[in-house]
Amino acid sequence: MQKITPFLWFDGNIQEIMGFYTSIFPNSQIVGTPPRLMLEGQELILFNGGPHYKPTPAFSLFVNCETQIEIDDLWEKLLSGGGMPNRCGWLQDKYGLSWQLVPPQLGTWLQDKNPTIAKRVMDAMLQMNKLEIAVLEKAFRGE
Repeated sequence: MQKITPFLWFDGNIQEIMGFYTSIFPNSQIVGTPPRLMLEGQELILFNGGPHYKPTPAFSLFVNCETQIEIDDLWEKLLSGGGMPNRCGWLQDKYGLSWQLVPPQLGTWLQDKNPTIAKRVMDAMLQMNKLEIAVLEKAFRGE
């Protein structure tokens, strides 16, 4: 059992929201009572607290995406129904929750010991909404 579990406040139908997320992530399910959401092994508690608070980009779920196909697929599905794209691999879904869809090698590229390489990758990333692995890799290699 996780010791720390994100507790997310929503103003809406929690069952609908959970259904949306479980339809997107193949390794997901609704478990327990009260119901909790398991997404790719990460437990989340979703609470229907009413209109008092709304999700903000100050909290986001970071998803390591191994391939461009995975980024493209999740990007499209999470934006469906009224989500909003943002810069540098971030998006906000129709329920207001922010997500980061990121290839695992990006952190290594951005922290390269050669500041010229790291800057090239950062500059390329800053030009994107949805991250394009091939473009980032070319920036890393200096092509």
